[in-house]
Amino acid sequence: MDDSTTATCLEILLAILLPPVGVFFKYGCEIEFWICLLLTVFGYIPGIIYAVYVIVGR
Repeated sequence: MDDSTTATCLEILLAILLPPVGVFFKYGCEIEFWICLLLTVFGYIPGIIYAVYVIVGR
């Protein structure tokens, strides 16, 4: 495993435990973080789904 794969695995793990934190480590305080935070406040599962999508899909 190289460093980028390890970082992605760590971000996905954080996205499952605390979705906004995983997105924050990937993008900082950009719009993706705020969307994830809002989705997590409204429901934990939508926050996880969005966080994993943003981390893996982009």
